[in-house]
Amino acid sequence: MSFSIVVDHVSFGWPDGTKVLDGLDAAFPAGRTGLIGVNGSGKSTLLKIIAHELVPQSGSVSVSGLVGYLPQNVPLAAARTVSDLLEISGKRAALHAIESGDVAEEHFAAIGDDWDVEERAQAELDRLGLAHIGLDRTVGTLSGGETIMVALAAQLLKRPDVLLLDEPTNNLDLEARERLYAAVSAWPGVLVVVSHDRTLLGLVDQVAELREGVMRMYGGNLDDYEEQVAAEQEAALRTVRTAEGEVRRQQRELVEARIRIDRNIRAGKKAAANNKAPKIVANGLKRKAQVTAGKQRNLHLEKLEEARERLSEAEQVVRDDAEIRIQLPGTEVPAGRTVLTLALGGPQEDRAGEGQPEVTVLETLVIRGPERIALLGPNGSGKTTLLKRIVERGAHVPVRYLPQRLDLLDDALSVMDNVRAVAPSASVNEVRARLARFLFRGERVNQAVGTLSGGERFRATLAALLSAEPPPQLLLLDEPTNNLDMPSVRQLAQALAAYRGALIVASHDLPFLETIGITRRLRQDREVGLTES
Repeated sequence: MSFSIVVDHVSFGWPDGTKVLDGLDAAFPAGRTGLIGVNGSGKSTLLKIIAHELVPQSGSVSVSGLVGYLPQNVPLAAARTVSDLLEISGKRAALHAIESGDVAEEHFAAIGDDWDVEERAQAELDRLGLAHIGLDRTVGTLSGGETIMVALAAQLLKRPDVLLLDEPTNNLDLEARERLYAAVSAWPGVLVVVSHDRTLLGLVDQVAELREGVMRMYGGNLDDYEEQVAAEQEAALRTVRTAEGEVRRQQRELVEARIRIDRNIRAGKKAAANNKAPKIVANGLKRKAQVTAGKQRNLHLEKLEEARERLSEAEQVVRDDAEIRIQLPGTEVPAGRTVLTLALGGPQEDRAGEGQPEVTVLETLVIRGPERIALLGPNGSGKTTLLKRIVERGAHVPVRYLPQRLDLLDDALSVMDNVRAVAPSASVNEVRARLARFLFRGERVNQAVGTLSGGERFRATLAALLSAEPPPQLLLLDEPTNNLDMPSVRQLAQALAAYRGALIVASHDLPFLETIGITRRLRQDREVGLTES
């Protein structure tokens, strides 16, 4: 098999001494590869090294052909134009100069063979659903999702052999995601995409997992990867159980051997006392018995140590995919109880798009009982504004809001102190027990929030949110899975499974919405308003 990207013993660390990659070896074949791993495992750093955005401290990377790279955070300058973001402004200026009669040689050199660059650029924008965006429009007037899609168009315009995408669906609405999925499905070259988007990872040919500094390749898409890992873990757990049984057997045999040895020594002493053999002969027999007993003890100790080593090796294969297990009885809302009544404005007519069924436009948003509501709609439609309005106006029950930016906690305070700030009546031991269920144990509860990883910060925020006094009976989540790794998304779903109150989740992540058991769908549209979907 030939490989388009080869990573040879690459190491990289930050100036503060934090090691990100240490002697990493990896090879990416042709086709579409999904690169997964927990936050902080080095996925984005690896993409930057492959794209020559970062230089490794040691090792090397070889890539076959031209590389296109879409970073997770697209560098923005509000005054730049779409043409600048597409990196075609120089060629367009040369074209316009020639059209105006300026036939200087540098204009022809700037254009090269790319005489249809404007047509190609507009066609690429059209394909990605951006036909309404002109080349001279400024970046500052674009939404976050539009900016990402224009940046993707810029990479596709280069016609690269290798395309690198870092969390491309973050901040994209459903329509934009569908267009990106189509672009990925149709991509003819080599593709490496870092993502936690299950739909996107369902389109790949292989999954590369970066775990504890080692890259491992799995054939197939995300579902195939999960099946393979589950089978491996089942086999690993069987091996652990076998190894544990062997350790117990060796421990029993060691105890039994010691009992036999002690019994033999006592019998030998008694026989020697009754035997009238010369002292020198008796001492010789005694030494021989002691040597034999020592060898037997050492043999059993060696077998026990070998069994323990095999157990340790078996345990290392088992993944420590910790789960959040909590009980939140205080959040329970009785069925039929009115949780929220929010006037949305004056009466509006029910509307229907051309060829679309009529939709009911809500004048008042009413939530009763423990409803689980998905708030859908394109970027810029007002979903975040609606959630903030609910917080400002209040509800009939205690409300808590998790914004897109995880900035609810005080970075200077510990995890413990942040939770105690929202749950002042809880004792230290109660908070410790609560935090342990969110996987903060021992001294980890005293760690400053500002030093936590992204996944840890999310768990700490969730712990504070769900531990607040009074317990929240209406929870508002704004794009909660953005920037979360897959274990954190799974842990969020586990926490919400224990939540018994009403829930409104603004999200474009359909698999996540399905996982948490959505019972009602609302759609926010800036032109139409809020409708039952």
